[in-house]
Order: sequence, then C-alpha cells, then structure tokens
Amino acid sequence: MAERRGDREGGLTRRRLIGGAAAGAAGYAAGTVPGAAAAGRRRKVDVVVVGAGLAGLSAARRLRAKGRSVAVLEARGRVGGRTLNFELGGGKVVEIGGQWVGPTQDRVLKLIDKLGLKTFPTYNSGENVYYRSDAAQKLTTYTGAIPPASGPSLVELAVFLGKLNSMAQEVPLDRPWDAAKAEEWDGQTFETFKLANTTVDEARDLIDLSIGAIFAAESRDLSLLYVLFYIRSGGSFDNLINVAGGAQESRVLGGSQKISLRLAKGLGRSLVLGAPVVRIDHDRGGVEVLTTKGTWRAKRVIVSVPPTLAGQIHYKPELPALRSQLTQRVPMGSVIKCLALYDRPFWREDGLTGQATSDIGATRVTFDNTPPSGTPGILLGFIEGRQARIWGSRSRNARRAAVISDFVRYFGSGAAHPRHYIEKSWAEERWSGGCYEGYMPPGVLLDYGEALRRPVQRIHWAGTETATLWAGYMDGAIQSGYRAAAEVLEAL
Repeated sequence: MAERRGDREGGLTRRRLIGGAAAGAAGYAAGTVPGAAAAGRRRKVDVVVVGAGLAGLSAARRLRAKGRSVAVLEARGRVGGRTLNFELGGGKVVEIGGQWVGPTQDRVLKLIDKLGLKTFPTYNSGENVYYRSDAAQKLTTYTGAIPPASGPSLVELAVFLGKLNSMAQEVPLDRPWDAAKAEEWDGQTFETFKLANTTVDEARDLIDLSIGAIFAAESRDLSLLYVLFYIRSGGSFDNLINVAGGAQESRVLGGSQKISLRLAKGLGRSLVLGAPVVRIDHDRGGVEVLTTKGTWRAKRVIVSVPPTLAGQIHYKPELPALRSQLTQRVPMGSVIKCLALYDRPFWREDGLTGQATSDIGATRVTFDNTPPSGTPGILLGFIEGRQARIWGSRSRNARRAAVISDFVRYFGSGAAHPRHYIEKSWAEERWSGGCYEGYMPPGVLLDYGEALRRPVQRIHWAGTETATLWAGYMDGAIQSGYRAAAEVLEAL
C-alpha cells in the first residue's frame, strides 16, 4: 500500500498519509474500537451504517438527530473514505484524496458551515499553461476557461459540448434509464459518440482530457447515457471542469477530510474503526452485521461503500440477482494523485496559475495546491485513466521522475528539484478500489439502474454513486446519506 512506504526526502514520512486521520480518530474514538477480546460480542442498535465516509457519516448524523441509536462500522483505521489529509507539519495539510467544492453543491457547503469549517479559493490568478505536442509553438499560456486551441478545434468543441448539455437535459435525474433515448445512448460508449460527432484531433484530445479529469477513466470505458446523467447531475459540462464558478472553485481550510473528522467526533462509541464487515444476515426480524470485531444486531442497515465493495460482502439470504450483478458492473476509476513540494510557489512569480493541460505525459492536468499561507509551494498533478493503469505498474521512482519532468515542461526549470514528492495511488487502497467514483459502462444503467438505490428488505444503499445531484462528488455522497437515512426513518 502506498501509505505504508517511507519517503526519505528530508525526513518527511509517508506514514503521515494516515497519521493525521489516525491521530484524529484516536482523539475522539479512544475506547471505541473493541480489541480482540470483544470478538463474538453481540450489540444491539436501531441502525448499522457500513462505512465512515461522507455518505455513512451523514446518514448516521441524521439518524442520531432523530433519536435513533447507530453503529458506524469502518474497515479502515480512519474516517473519511476517499478524502484524506496529509500532514505537512506546522499545522499545515494537503489533500491526497477528494478536495474541491463549488457553487450549487449546497449540501456540502451547508455542512461545512454547520461544522464550523471554512473554505478558501483555489489559486486561479494569472495565466494557465496549454501544451500541445504537434503544435509549432508547443507551449502557450492563456486566461479563462478556454485553451488557445486552433479555430476549427474550438468551433467543433463548442458545438459538441453544447450538444452534450442539451442532450443531458433529457435525462431524468432519478431514473436516467427512463430517458426517451436511453436504449440508444446506453448502447454505445462515449468514445463512439465522440468519434461520430467530431473530426478534429485536437478537439477530440481536449474532450478526452476532460473525461479523464472528471471520471479518471477513458471515453471508451463510459456509457454515453452515464456521461449525460453525470452532466445533468452537476448542472452542465462547464460546471464539472471549471475552477471559477465550477466544481474546483474552493478548498476546505484544514483539508477536506476534516469534514469527516468533525462529523465523527459526535459519534463517540458509536464509531468502530478497523472493523470490515464480512457478512450481513437479514430477515423479517432484523439484520445481523458481522465484522472481525464483533456482531451488531439492528432493525436496518445502510451500506454506504462503493457498489463494487458492497458486492464483496456476503449476504444471507443472497441479494436479488439484479443487485448482485450490478455490483459486478460498476468499476472504479484509476488515478494517482501526485504532489511536488517547493520552498515557494515560484510559478506565481511568473504570472501562472499552476494549472496546465497537455496531450502528452503522465500528468496531463495540474493545479496549484499550495496551502493558504503561501508555503510550501505545491504543484498537483493527476495521472488518470489509461496513464494510471500504465504508470501504476511501474516503480515509484519512475513515476516521480515522469511527474517532475512534466512539471518542468509546463513551468520551467524551477520545478526540477522539489523538496518532497508525495503520491497516492487510489487503486491500491483496499477499501476504495480506485477513485474518483464507480462509473458505468454501456448497458448498466439501462438494465441494472433500478437496483442502484432500491432497498433489499432491510438493507439500504448509500454512497456518492447512488446520488442524483453531484453524483461522484462529496456533495453527492452527503445527499445519498441523507436520502438513505430518510428511507430508514420512514421504515422505522
């Protein structure tokens, strides 16, 4: 696992990948994690929540607010799911998991405020970098959201994205499989649609770059219907890819994992870490949830982990065929999040935002991830989709060299010698299986979508993949937790 290896550069230990979360958990969960002697004990609560990410913690918060007793069972030794802070020292952190929030993400923004947390803007002052390998002038800079591509590319791109946004409005948020053209749209990949509606290589490359940045997957991996639903879920394609006014507009002061850490503080002994669920028995009388640290008896259970992980739990009786096969068909995205730390954000002195896009390299999308204090300077690069699958099998040293080489290509020789290098390969995370979300290939929404949120007797489903608004984002995770809690409260 990436978080267990040591980074000897300057003594910065990679154990801090889990150190901040584990230390925080120890502070509020001391005594809540039963030892080996507790195995076999049977405890009773109204509701068991499987998973202590934003979906599970949000559900638990709603249930407790209504006077219901809960047990939140988390396989990891920390809370936060696909959000994770890395301690830099001196009270500073940087996120190595999900991190951004933006306009119209009302649930996460409201929760941040309720928990007494603050946000700060993603650094976006200056010019962006655009690198095109086959251009006469390979590296150019620009302002705004539109890269300086060729005229024909920009025209074709504008028409294509306009068409996508228009088609997305025809997709029902709660039942995308009921769209009038669902069979046609779910019967093809996004790649097929792209090739049929574009002709210019540069426009196609920019589309693929955006798809990788949104899904950590390739255009050939995704159902067209699923992409259209995702666009509708976030409001528009522009919302998904933009910084100003978009999903990448702001960050959480102290790191996004702090949301989960604050939520977990209120749970006390109701939170149990290091307790992977191995089996759920369910009947008319209730549910029994078995873990390596004991058994919980409840009236209802909310499973808030990604579909592919939910499918690894044993159920008795077995899940209906539709739900069981759904979990076999929702793979996780592939991404390695890479950060280089410098004494200062030198690119700002050159009038650059730290944002770059490129058609080549391991890291083809970058951001300035510097803390609000201004030091250290941090460049963030994503290795996504096919590139993550390629580079994930290579050594960490090889990845580091490739990432730093990309940063030098975008931002000059000042990027050549970082103080530290940090990376997180989410495909190696046992209890995530990948990031950013579980996506859907052709045919999944059409044939299995009905099972995505539909309860199975006393089992309810949450997780950002089940959201209707901002699916795949932190906001979607919270929405799903609230929805599952509402289902349970009504049933109880």
